[in-house]
Amino acid sequence: MPMSVFSAARHLCERSGWTLSNLKLQKILFLAHMVHLGEKGEPLIREGFEAWDYGPVSPDLYRRVRVFGSSPIRNIFHGDPPPRSQSRIETLDEIYDQVGNWTAGQLVRTTHRRNGAWDKAYIPGAMGVPISNEDILQEYQDRAAEQS
Repeated sequence: MPMSVFSAARHLCERSGWTLSNLKLQKILFLAHMVHLGEKGEPLIREGFEAWDYGPVSPDLYRRVRVFGSSPIRNIFHGDPPPRSQSRIETLDEIYDQVGNWTAGQLVRTTHRRNGAWDKAYIPGAMGVPISNEDILQEYQDRAAEQS
């Protein structure tokens, strides 16, 4: 069963030492969601993503953490339980280890992949356009095929 985006965000923020901005957190979560979907065959988080100007965004998470602007997110996840699923924790940790030190610009570029899930859903200036898990899975498969 997919986890709450807030539990996933809490884990990543704790893992980073509370250094992640909203933008970086959103992109890392999207990449973790993609990998979990591709490797485990099920979504990492239940809330889903939308195609916004700066890439994939979980609107529920955005609304909660937008008060921090581009500054690091502080612990506002007190009521959100930590993740319990070991496979989901492993996916979050694996992706954080791979891209946690990337700049926001690098993360935006990698999630703006041509013909990727965000690109297929993106309409300039529009908000509320969902990115389907089918397109996210297809992007995972395309990336995997390129690496083999």
